[in-house]
Amino acid sequence: MEANVKMLKSGLTEPRALARKSGVILMLVSALVFSTAGLFTKGVTADAWAVIFWRGLFAALFTFFYIQWNDKIRHEFLCMGKPGWAIAFLGAAGTAAFIPAFKLTSIANVSLIYAIAPFVSACVAWMWFRERPTLPVMVASLVALLGVLLIVSGSLGNINLGGDFLALWMTLMMSLVMVIYRRYPQTPAAGPAVMASLFLLPFGFYYGDPLSSPIIEIVIMAAFGLIFALASVTLQEGARRLPPAEAALISAAETPLAPIWAWMLFSEVPPIFTIAGGAVVLLAVFGSQVINLKR
Repeated sequence: MEANVKMLKSGLTEPRALARKSGVILMLVSALVFSTAGLFTKGVTADAWAVIFWRGLFAALFTFFYIQWNDKIRHEFLCMGKPGWAIAFLGAAGTAAFIPAFKLTSIANVSLIYAIAPFVSACVAWMWFRERPTLPVMVASLVALLGVLLIVSGSLGNINLGGDFLALWMTLMMSLVMVIYRRYPQTPAAGPAVMASLFLLPFGFYYGDPLSSPIIEIVIMAAFGLIFALASVTLQEGARRLPPAEAALISAAETPLAPIWAWMLFSEVPPIFTIAGGAVVLLAVFGSQVINLKR
């Protein structure tokens, strides 16, 4: 009898452990891909709204093909419900700030501001449905904050206040998306991502000048759309499998990666404080995962 009980408990916990591991992997992939966003945005001369238009168009197309390939059109769009539409709206609002932020301030500043997402997610989740983050996540979040403070103390050049506020708004929107997925884990991931991109197309066409973009830049923005589609789907699929604070903490791995890409391709040399702060954030992210795996 006791052996049967142990087997039953093991059968219940194993799927949860597998879901958590897959959530961690998906969030890490999302962070890696999202960390390249600044490269695509700063690598073209097109204005921010033109980038939003072409990125959104190709991201919607690629994601729709992904849905069609998996034969989930009905599920992804008809089963969105209120949470799915809220996620689509929040995703669009976040993207509308995300792209211009790179045009107005440094890649390092945008990525470091996004590192406060764990605190925002944890706060919203606690106020909404009383989900308290685990002690390792709370400690790691404080360590990540220390890393952010180090990066801020040695930020590149003059910080553009408008760009920083846009990055802060984007962080709030993405944190809310993570919390909604945690609260309603059955909400589709790809459908809301498509709708978020489509919402912005009229604005991008009206406020920007996408048709005047050179062909080579359209190709670059098409690639941006592809990786953004990949990042959005992996973010949302990962967020549904993890507590909001932990999901946001893992996504903060983007913080040190983005300045590294900027240094490699644009020769944006970060000061020693940015390098040190990025190392601290990485330590917080991976340290929390090691502790959780041992528990």
